[in-house]
Amino acid sequence: MSSSKEIPDTGKSETGISKAGKSETGTAMNVAIYDTKGNKKGTVTLNEKVFNIVPNKSAIYYTLKAELANQRQGTSSSKGRAEVRGSGAKLYRQKGTGRARAGSRRSPIRVGGGVAFGPKAKSYRIRIAKKVRRLSVRSLLSLKVKENLLKVVEDFDLKDGKTREFLPIAKNLVDDDKRRYVLLVDDKKKELVSRAGRNIPWIKYYAAELLTTRDLFYATQLVLTTGAVKLLNERYG
Repeated sequence: MSSSKEIPDTGKSETGISKAGKSETGTAMNVAIYDTKGNKKGTVTLNEKVFNIVPNKSAIYYTLKAELANQRQGTSSSKGRAEVRGSGAKLYRQKGTGRARAGSRRSPIRVGGGVAFGPKAKSYRIRIAKKVRRLSVRSLLSLKVKENLLKVVEDFDLKDGKTREFLPIAKNLVDDDKRRYVLLVDDKKKELVSRAGRNIPWIKYYAAELLTTRDLFYATQLVLTTGAVKLLNERYG
């Protein structure tokens, strides 16, 4: 995992709880809700079991490693000397020519011959336990809260699904220095929002049920709708 960010150690928290994955406090968390103009409109309660646990570094590492490996196609392949086209007959007699002995025109040392120790198609798939995946998501959600990189907004109500309609909203919610990989999560993917945001290079729009460790790890700002918060509270709580 190559990143400049520091993930807090999974040792004892400030409250004395040492086991990673456990809640740090026993109180409910309330965060502000913003409207599309960037003004505060109330608060929403976050499930402490989802947004306030001690981050588990191992779960994040193994889940991220598996997700990146599973994206590899593994289709690169080359032909060996037994697979390339060409005669298998000996090129010339073994002795008496003064040349180096040669057995086949398909030898890897000859032009048009096979590839020695070349790549072959294979699967890079890594299976990860469901509990580890869920712990990884909860750890990163809690990490975003601790780093003050999580913001909750009202549900988007776009009329035309145009970029010029959505861009001012995105700028109202995200500071200039965070506009690199902004993860916008909704309870379900809406066609108008998806269409309006796809031309903005620093916006990534997903449904909450498709949230991955990779997206959360690299996100410079996490923006959740109230519907997404409710779904995440129920799904991971």
